[in-house]
Amino acid sequence: MSLIGKLAAFVLCTMLASPALAQDAEWEKVVEAAKKEGTVTVYNSQLGAPNFVAVVESFQKKYGIKVESLDVRASELTERLRSEQAAGRYIADIQMHSANSIETGMQQGIEVQEHGGIPNAANLREEMKKEMTDKHIPGFLQAYGILVNTSLVKPEDEPKGWQDLADPKWQGKILSDDMRPLGSGGTMFVVLHKTFGREFSDKLAAQKPVFSRDLRNDARRVARGEYPLYIPQMFAFANDLQGLPIKVVIPEEGVPYVSIHFAIMKNAPHPNAARLFINHFLDVEQQETYAKAWMVPVVEGVADRLDEQSRAFATAKLLGTRELDEYGPMMDLAKEIYP
Repeated sequence: MSLIGKLAAFVLCTMLASPALAQDAEWEKVVEAAKKEGTVTVYNSQLGAPNFVAVVESFQKKYGIKVESLDVRASELTERLRSEQAAGRYIADIQMHSANSIETGMQQGIEVQEHGGIPNAANLREEMKKEMTDKHIPGFLQAYGILVNTSLVKPEDEPKGWQDLADPKWQGKILSDDMRPLGSGGTMFVVLHKTFGREFSDKLAAQKPVFSRDLRNDARRVARGEYPLYIPQMFAFANDLQGLPIKVVIPEEGVPYVSIHFAIMKNAPHPNAARLFINHFLDVEQQETYAKAWMVPVVEGVADRLDEQSRAFATAKLLGTRELDEYGPMMDLAKEIYP
C-alpha cells in the first residue's frame, strides 16, 4: 500500500473509532457520577427472589454503590409511586415493573424521565429492541407454559401444546389462574384468544377449568396431585419445585409472556446510579443469573452459557403478550366466556 493509501486508511480508522471513544468517555462520566451518588433506590416486585438478590449483590460489589430495594406486590408498587409523586416526594430512582404497568402509570400521571441511553441495550434481542422506548427498557421476560403432574399424566398423554387442552379427557381436571382479572391468567387468555380465536376459547371454557389466584400454591397443588394440570405456569415459579412429580411443558405453538421493564422516575435522586444499575442488569452475566432461575433473558449471548433445561426455557418461542389497549375489551370478553 502506498504512503497516501496508508494515511487514508489511518484517517478512516480514526474517524470510525472517534464516536465509540467519545461514547466510552461519556459513559465513564456516568459511572463516576454514579459512584459519587453512592446509592440507588429500586422499587420492584421481585418478592425476595434469590436471582434479584444476586444481581443486587454483584452490582454493589462491583461499583460500591448501595442498592435500596422496596420489594412489594405489583399493584402496591404502582400505588406507592402515585402517592409519593402526588405528595411531591421523589424517593424512587427506578421502577422495575411490567411494560404495560409503566405505560398505564404514565397515562395516569406517574412521571418517568428519559433514560438517556444504556450501553448494554445494544445487545438486546431484536424482538426486545422493538419494545424499548426512550422512557423504559426491557430487563427480562416472565413466560408461561403448562404444568403437568407426572404421577397422574403419562408421557404419551401430556399436552404438547395449548390446543391439546381442548381434549375432552381434561374436562374438570385443569387448575387455572383466573382469566377474567389482570394477572397471569388474563395475559394467557388474551394471547391464546388472539392466536387461536373464539372457537378455541369456547372449547377451553367447556373444559370447566377451576380458577384460583394463588400462583405459587397452585403449582404445589398440582405437585401434590390435586389436579393433573395447571395453566399458565410461570417457568420461574416451577424452578423451586424440582424433585417433585412435576414437569413444565413448553407448548409447541409458543409461550405467552410479560415483559418486565426498567424506568427511571421523574426527579430521581440518583439518576446516574439508576442508569448504571440498568446497564449492569443487562450484562450477560446478570441475564444468565435470571435465565438459570428460568426467566427469559432479553439480551443475546445467554443461551450458550446454560444447562440444557434452562436453555430450553430461555429460548422458548414467544407467542405474544397483552397490549395496553386490550385490557378493557379482552377482560370483558373473558367475563362473557367465563361467567
